[in-house]
Amino acid sequence: MGHLRRGGALAAVLTLLLAGAAPASAARPDHYRNPVSAGFADTFADPVVVRGDDGLWYAFGTSDPLREGEGRAHRVPIARSADLVDWTYVADAFAPDQRPAYAAPGAAFWAPDVRRVAGRWVMYVTVTDTGVSDDTFDTAVGVATAPSPAGPWTFADTPVVPPRPGAGGGYLWTIDPSQLTGADGRHWLYYGSYYGGISVTELSPDGLRAVGTPTPVAIDNKFEGAYVLRRDGWYYLFASTANCCAGPATGYSVQVGRSRDPRGPFTDRDGQRLDVSRAGGTPVLTQNGNRWIGTGHNAVLTDLSGQDWIAYHAIDRADPYLDEPFGVNERPMLLDRLDWIDGWPTVNAGAGPSGTVQTAPVTTGPVDARFATADLRGWRAGHGRWQAADGVLTGSGTLTSRTRIGGDLRVETDLRLTGAATAGLRLTGAATAGLRLHGVDVRVGRGRLSAGAASTALPVGLDLRDRHNLAIEVRGRQLVATLSPSRLGDPVAQVSVRLPRPATGEVSVRAEGGPAEFDNVSAARLYRPARHTAPDPRVGPVLRGYSDEFTGGLDPAWQWVRQDPAVTVTGGALRWPVQDADLSGTGNTAGVLLRDAPAGNYVAETKVTLDLGEDSVRNYQQAGLVAYADDDRFARLTQVAIWNTRQVEYGYELPFAGQPVYGGSIVGTPGTTTWLRLAHRIDPVDGEHEFRAGSSRDGKHWTWGAVWTFPAGTTPRIGLVAHGGATPAVTAEFDYLRFHR
Repeated sequence: MGHLRRGGALAAVLTLLLAGAAPASAARPDHYRNPVSAGFADTFADPVVVRGDDGLWYAFGTSDPLREGEGRAHRVPIARSADLVDWTYVADAFAPDQRPAYAAPGAAFWAPDVRRVAGRWVMYVTVTDTGVSDDTFDTAVGVATAPSPAGPWTFADTPVVPPRPGAGGGYLWTIDPSQLTGADGRHWLYYGSYYGGISVTELSPDGLRAVGTPTPVAIDNKFEGAYVLRRDGWYYLFASTANCCAGPATGYSVQVGRSRDPRGPFTDRDGQRLDVSRAGGTPVLTQNGNRWIGTGHNAVLTDLSGQDWIAYHAIDRADPYLDEPFGVNERPMLLDRLDWIDGWPTVNAGAGPSGTVQTAPVTTGPVDARFATADLRGWRAGHGRWQAADGVLTGSGTLTSRTRIGGDLRVETDLRLTGAATAGLRLTGAATAGLRLHGVDVRVGRGRLSAGAASTALPVGLDLRDRHNLAIEVRGRQLVATLSPSRLGDPVAQVSVRLPRPATGEVSVRAEGGPAEFDNVSAARLYRPARHTAPDPRVGPVLRGYSDEFTGGLDPAWQWVRQDPAVTVTGGALRWPVQDADLSGTGNTAGVLLRDAPAGNYVAETKVTLDLGEDSVRNYQQAGLVAYADDDRFARLTQVAIWNTRQVEYGYELPFAGQPVYGGSIVGTPGTTTWLRLAHRIDPVDGEHEFRAGSSRDGKHWTWGAVWTFPAGTTPRIGLVAHGGATPAVTAEFDYLRFHR
């Protein structure tokens, strides 16, 4: 990351390219290739994507400094798309002279989050400078409202979360807001970053004010960029970790924990909490060795088939800066499939960011009614009166689509009860062998969401005169209906019912007891979920000729770079007092103990015990494995103390434009004893050396993370390191270094 330090803002600056050329993201019909923002932006970081009332998709991102030669800054740029692949710049959310009264004149606006709250569109956004002190990073979370995602956006007079003084000086990083409406209809706001950690606070019913006492949910010095959604009764906290902006060494990635309560505690797949010194975090998205590094600060959206997608920014390692050779990190927006396997989210079934042509999201279907005209020829009225005007369908009774659709499907609509007692959707059964199946009604009203004979209570006070999304998914004979305000993993009610036989037939909209308003009625084939994750690196037999169990002194095959005479080998272990030295940057004072690696693909493993305690500041004591070409090109996998946290950092340094550049990623949770692996693979196309990092707390269950690469033609050796500070004195103990085929 390299190491996170208090004070001073992370470089989260971006640049927008407004291009007149045709979008470059679409590879062929129904397919795309990342980055999806290529047609309109060089850089579009911290993205969030919503579906507007008009059925189109709107993306919002961060873009603070000027595009090279463009001559103006962008203040939360907005892009629009019909298919989530080809995007067009719309406008900036805020004019050059537009700012809330509490913002300093030079304030920038970062990391927007856009939701529907209390019947209107609400944007939560970082305000970087409030002028409350001489601190140039006295940040706050601001809020603005608009009648549509395209605007116009109007700031509220006061921030949702004002600047927060830090106990250690300066101001806590009150940035990266993300809103969620919980299962009970209460509104929550997540915010924060490395200095201060991530917290959640309840919001007022209109979403414009923080109420109650904030609750910490993720520890400082590890997480930022929160995004929370609810699925199957769990709240999932996505958070980014490591440095967003280290150019070609950026190792930003996304991890997740889950909780039954929006206030936590959130735990990962291994039961490790996200708010403690040895914080957990199940990997969701991390770089895999292709062109994309620094994959992070995500949002989640759902296409019309029900498939979830993750929007995020990343860095092309061959083109990391807007203004070469250094300057602004160039971070375009990427889009990839988000799969849920055994209750946990993972990108492309664990394969990571895509670098090739991909199947595009489903954004239309056999039924796709936006009601942009008064023409209802595709519909058949059963009873009641209906009319389409101003982009919505209004009426009472039943109106049925003439298009038949069967099998596994997803049907949805945006609706408002403008006078009806109940309103919703009906799936009508088709005639089969002389019999006609009874249809199933899914409706909201009278305080309940109902599907056939099953129903559940709506949150107290939920106003159905506000627009909500009603979605139905039918897989086999199981029907699940969901009501949500923003269509962003925010269900306020869900009900499930078993059908007498698989669904087939027609889709109807229905309103009883008065009129209701419908929009964006769609029906599409339901997505096919991924069932299995991409395989982890396989570990074969031990290569005895390359390995050392430390049973007979130091094997003569070891080679030193800056020998440390304090190292001893006795009793089946190598003991190395942690040095007051480092390997990153230009100092290069730390010792490195190396062995030649076998040819071809292999896995190197060590078991290291290093008692760093917990919570106390012991920067930056560490010990572990290293893949080493020279002092300015290495990948270092260590358990390390980073301020009050204990992490497994996979650091990376390479020469760039005449100087070393250091960054890193985070891979798993360390114990006092931690097992570490580097899986080496030679890319068959370009000959690059790819090293994927893994860590374990028990030597059996492994967390695999980022890939760092070395150029073809280099000869990386594998070794051990123990450095980062000699106070307090602590010794690293290595049980072995093993190579596996």
